[in-house]
Amino acid sequence: MVVGRPAPRDLAGAMVRFGALLRAHGVPVTVGQVTDAVRALEHLDLADREELRCGLRAVLTGRPEDAPTFDRCFDAFWRAPLEGGPGLPGLLRVPEPEEPPPRTLPGGPGREGLALEAWGEDDDERADRGEPLGVPSVSDREALLHHDFSTFPADQLDELLRLTVQIARRVARRLARRRRPSTRRGPLDLRRTLRASLTRGELIELRYRRRRPRKVRLVVLCDVSGSMDLYSRFLLQFLFALQHVFGRVETFTFSTRLTRVTEHLRARSYRQVLRRLGEVRDWSGGTRIGASLAQFNREWGHLVDRRTIVIVLSDGWDTGEPELLAAELLRIKRRAGRLVWLNPLLGNPSYEPLTRGMAAALPLLDDFAPAHNLAALRDLARRLAR
Repeated sequence: MVVGRPAPRDLAGAMVRFGALLRAHGVPVTVGQVTDAVRALEHLDLADREELRCGLRAVLTGRPEDAPTFDRCFDAFWRAPLEGGPGLPGLLRVPEPEEPPPRTLPGGPGREGLALEAWGEDDDERADRGEPLGVPSVSDREALLHHDFSTFPADQLDELLRLTVQIARRVARRLARRRRPSTRRGPLDLRRTLRASLTRGELIELRYRRRRPRKVRLVVLCDVSGSMDLYSRFLLQFLFALQHVFGRVETFTFSTRLTRVTEHLRARSYRQVLRRLGEVRDWSGGTRIGASLAQFNREWGHLVDRRTIVIVLSDGWDTGEPELLAAELLRIKRRAGRLVWLNPLLGNPSYEPLTRGMAAALPLLDDFAPAHNLAALRDLARRLAR
């Protein structure tokens, strides 16, 4: 007997709810993985529970330590049939998520389009209509600062944007006040020396010109591969705000290749930024950090000097050779003033940087810090001001 298949909308809705359940239990499921899981359901025997379990586990997990959590969530979610009519065997009804399932871009149902389009559904709608934003209490704001980006509630994205702008301004102020120490005084200022000595008849105090402060530049390389989907949205929103309040920022995204997005981030609103980023066809794919850094060194290495702070935003999952990553990162370190790596996974107390890419990068870093919530980005201001 052939088991009836639910409508595509039921499949997509159920998989979005299952993905939300996995994220709530600490499994980093991305929008792209949920999209792939919906497509995988079309090829799996829904009447075979073990085939369904193995197929979804292969798509929705990427780390061995997530397998036990996945199995528990699978057993809890896929256990009771849908009421009324044929459906997925063992599907448990759970509350509808607050965010709708991702929709495709007009250009086609590509994986990158699905992931990127899902970012912009709620961000600036209220701002575009001119509606006032609510002001949360101090305790609510402190809670938001420590809320992990991967589980951020959709109804508080407006306040997230407000706090992101405030933190970006703090970082910009710290960078603007930053002074590189100098071991030498400036050249002798003869005019000021003579003027100070006119009433004294002799040269008793030499005056020197002040050395001009050296302006600091930021170069940011942001990972937008599939493993970073849960964090890329918020990190790019922070970079958008930072670029608007601190002019000396160069921003790049990378997945399997490098793309300069400095001009994309100069739009007036974040919704416009998302439209422009639609031109970057490298979202939610694999990760080749070493190859992307090599492309940066070849094409944009002139941006880096001793006044430059280079920031890499990535979870360190790399499908390339770790030797290439280490060699290209060393080239950057030799030219840059400081090299900082921000890893969202570092916010998890049980995280250990054991991947080959992260292990190769660690010895070369001046700072290795988390970037999983607003509090971590706030601490970035203190780190950059040192």
